[in-house]
Amino acid sequence: MIKAVIFDMDGTVCDTISSIAYFGNNALNKYGLPSIPRDRYKILVGNGARVLVERMIAETGGRDDLFDAVYEEYSETYNNDFLYLTEPYEGVLDMLDSLNKAGIRCTILSNKPDETAKKVSDSLFGDSIEICYGGRSGKPLKPDPQVVLEMLDEMGVSKDECLYVGDTATDMKTGKSAGLFTIGVLWGFRDREELEGASADLIVSHPSEIVKAAASR
Repeated sequence: MIKAVIFDMDGTVCDTISSIAYFGNNALNKYGLPSIPRDRYKILVGNGARVLVERMIAETGGRDDLFDAVYEEYSETYNNDFLYLTEPYEGVLDMLDSLNKAGIRCTILSNKPDETAKKVSDSLFGDSIEICYGGRSGKPLKPDPQVVLEMLDEMGVSKDECLYVGDTATDMKTGKSAGLFTIGVLWGFRDREELEGASADLIVSHPSEIVKAAASR
């Protein structure tokens, strides 16, 4: 019986790619680097803000010594206006409501900085999300499964009682490394080929299918 679901944030419950591109490009432009096309950010994201900024600078041919300045600008401006161009994907609010009504606890694990992740979750989802963790000092980022396992312990839920839902190969690797049933979503930043290549246990095209998957296990 499923008692909990751990969701990725960006590309899974939240459409944040326009936000990331906006603040990323503003940070690059401030230090004389060119903008990166919005859809290209779908490939650059997924491994935390520091890796994202490293990839942004490499993508634009910038100097490595610009990293600290670009990272600080990106992180500060994003955190100060964290909902700009960000919204839940269609059907996500209804999905969370259905899961909560079925007694299934909904949580988020993101590689986005913890402060920003919590602000986004609280603002968009409120009490529908019981726990939200982003990237924290001293805690490994996904695909390391450590925090997933800690979340299971915190909730008192076994691996067989929890689903892991995300939109990238990194997410599928995270869930599988923790021993969870993994669900890949097609409305996010990556495609079916990537999810199949990462051996997702189930691939869905609408949030309502996650409710059905939870009820059937």
